[in-house]
Amino acid sequence: MRRYHLTTYGCQMNAHDSERIKGLLESSGLGEAASQDEADVIVFNTCTIREKADGRFLQNLMHARAQKARDPEKRIVVGGCWSESLKDELFAEYPFVDFAFGPGSIARLGDFLAPGGELPRGHFSTFDAFAGDLPMHRARPFSAWLQISMGCNSVCSYCIVPAVRGRERSRPLEDVLSEARRLADDGVSELTLLGQNVNSYGRDLPLTGRVSFAELLRRLDAVPGIDRIRFTSPHPKDMRADVIAAMAECPAVCEALHLPLQSGSTRILKAMRRTYSRERYLALVDRLRDAMPDVALTTDIIVGFPGETEDDFAATLDVYDTVGFDHAFTFIYSPRRGTEAAGMADQVPEPVKHERLERLVERVQAHARHRNARLVGSVQEVLVEGPSRTDPDTHRGRARSGKTVIFSPGAAVGAAVPVRVEAVTSQTLRGTVEAPVAVA
Repeated sequence: MRRYHLTTYGCQMNAHDSERIKGLLESSGLGEAASQDEADVIVFNTCTIREKADGRFLQNLMHARAQKARDPEKRIVVGGCWSESLKDELFAEYPFVDFAFGPGSIARLGDFLAPGGELPRGHFSTFDAFAGDLPMHRARPFSAWLQISMGCNSVCSYCIVPAVRGRERSRPLEDVLSEARRLADDGVSELTLLGQNVNSYGRDLPLTGRVSFAELLRRLDAVPGIDRIRFTSPHPKDMRADVIAAMAECPAVCEALHLPLQSGSTRILKAMRRTYSRERYLALVDRLRDAMPDVALTTDIIVGFPGETEDDFAATLDVYDTVGFDHAFTFIYSPRRGTEAAGMADQVPEPVKHERLERLVERVQAHARHRNARLVGSVQEVLVEGPSRTDPDTHRGRARSGKTVIFSPGAAVGAAVPVRVEAVTSQTLRGTVEAPVAVA
């Protein structure tokens, strides 16, 4: 049997795409190899949002080139956002790549696996079709990604997503609901809805089939067997009253929200073209906590955007303290070719970016410890993922808040168990199952 090895970079959307790529490759008769060395087909699903992702990928691509030089029968396939961003010159710059495709061309990948295992040389663009009906190789049997849209209509000055994933396209409601029902029938109890801007879902659909994101949440909440619904990532400008109400009122929708801030400075937010101010963001947080007092809030923050002064950075720290986020994903700004911000004056020196990032990370960790400490003594419903990676005598899972929980005794993978929290760190909760449960 010919075998493949797939390496994934980037966001949750790429993780979902990779499950579809694996499913297609396996349905075409390929088995999964444990390493590139053992693979006949080496596949990369790439990201180009940040320079660091580009660098890691290119290192691995050069390693694959060396392997192909030793074994010319190996095939190298590159998909995803980096492939799309470089499609006009990819084969000229990397002639050892056999085949490339954009993130919207996954549905056609199976057709490219011609009889005899030969891959035709070519590149197919991003803007083709959803991959929801394709075979899927899921990482966990009880949890699944569910793509509801692709592309983005926002014009954030630092972001390359619209260029590599196109304008926003919402998936028809019945297609989303049909996949959710199939997943539930297959034993999935937790869905994570995916889109570049999930809460603007539906606005581009025909009037006869148009529903809002809030209505989509309510319809998915009614699917038998689906006990948890998450979504990522929403845009603050589209977090409207009906979405907040649906989150508060739908039992399956988790009390957790990833709400990108990016900067706490209104001046920098304007330069980023984020379309909200510091004041509007804080007012939104107040509305969310009025509706869901215990909601867990996480965010994204970019440090060192062009023109960011020490006062701008101090404003970000102030907003972070005011909100008291549960956690944050922090990034140093890196210019992306083709974006407005890449050509802006007043690029922040790298040492300044790194020094500010260190201060921000300290703040993130302090708030995370504080927020977690408030949960000591509480009972959390934990969806069991399996044994702990570091302690075979304990298990790990996730609370409805999204927080990682380490607990004992063990329980069946995919079960939801009540765990009383006894200790915390900034990253995890630790506790004991409240009542005996069946062990896998």
